[in-house]
Amino acid sequence: MKISARIVVAGILAVAVVMDAVAEEPKSSGTGFAVTADGWLMTNAHVVDGCDRVEVKGRGVATDPRIDAANDLALIKVNADTPMVPLTFRRAPIRLGEDIVAIGYPLADLLADSVKITTGNVNALAGLKNDTRYIQISTPIQPGNSGGPVVDRDGFLLGITSATFSKQAADQIGITAQNVNFAIRASVADLFMQSQNLASQSGDRQEGQPTFSTADLADKVTPSVHQVLCYGKPDVEGSSQRQETVTSLPRSSVSVTLLDAHGYDAIGFDYATLKDVTFQDCRAACESDGQCKAVTYNARHRFCFLKNDVVALIRNADAIAAYSASKAADVIMSDFTSYSGMDIPGGDYKRIRQTNYLECFVACVGDNACRAFAYVSKKKECWLKNALGRPRTAKGVDLGVK
Repeated sequence: MKISARIVVAGILAVAVVMDAVAEEPKSSGTGFAVTADGWLMTNAHVVDGCDRVEVKGRGVATDPRIDAANDLALIKVNADTPMVPLTFRRAPIRLGEDIVAIGYPLADLLADSVKITTGNVNALAGLKNDTRYIQISTPIQPGNSGGPVVDRDGFLLGITSATFSKQAADQIGITAQNVNFAIRASVADLFMQSQNLASQSGDRQEGQPTFSTADLADKVTPSVHQVLCYGKPDVEGSSQRQETVTSLPRSSVSVTLLDAHGYDAIGFDYATLKDVTFQDCRAACESDGQCKAVTYNARHRFCFLKNDVVALIRNADAIAAYSASKAADVIMSDFTSYSGMDIPGGDYKRIRQTNYLECFVACVGDNACRAFAYVSKKKECWLKNALGRPRTAKGVDLGVK
């Protein structure tokens, strides 16, 4: 068995050990956090998978589960007579080594059943086998943490706790891998919310704003975090076998051909353009074409661009992207925003000739000084910018801003 199949999903071990108890016990538990004020919470798909009933402690039974099995995410809805406190998704890119805090309900049937926090750092900007949907983190993760938020020192959401490196994998390779844990990027969760027509709150820290102490951060974030309980028939043969059945990371989905990303442009190689079509027509054309791996649909002009590859998603308010689920592990969730027919005068420090939009985008991504790029399609020129001025209309120019 490959090592990647030995990654233990954190949070599956909270199995009731008293089988003859009179009161019904949850067969497992995890963590969720509010993403809207009207009752939507996010957690991991594996937290609610296979449950006869899901409850959010203190909020009652959860309904209308929305599952993204490919990215191990789930949305659940609870009664919000009292408005919930949604977490704010951070817009700024994640930085290697930055301080983070994980919040959740680990080992709630063994330790205190209250919310707990752990501190750590971002160890790597990708997960197993360079999976860019994930970050590697050093915050200690225990069973019950699954689905909990990982926040920065300002309380902004960076990721969702998902998995930890298992003892079985360590035994197989003969190395004790200490404190190797993974979280799904908040940008992936944001895309999932958009696909369900739910709007997240996003923001960034203000200039000069002091960071929170760990205690103050706990006061700020914990009201948004809730324990998620899974009820159903207990696993008679024991929790170890339960672990073996749900250890794959990431989990694949065979039911979805294309994954939609509203408000995004898929960056790849265009090989065909369809005019005056609907998004459904655009999507269907890709699904019926063996070489198509992604599309970008421009809603304003009703144009559809078929692509035989996709490397990244870039924000574009006028666009809808769809990409093959088989490419999900390779797609970069970019923090760029794209604007057509716009430019930012000044700040140009590098010109790249005889290039294309994809190469221009990649050049800016790989240059720490680059804050924006302008691509002039007619001249096949790319301009990298290290300063942002006032945008202006510029026909034939595609602008990308970090």
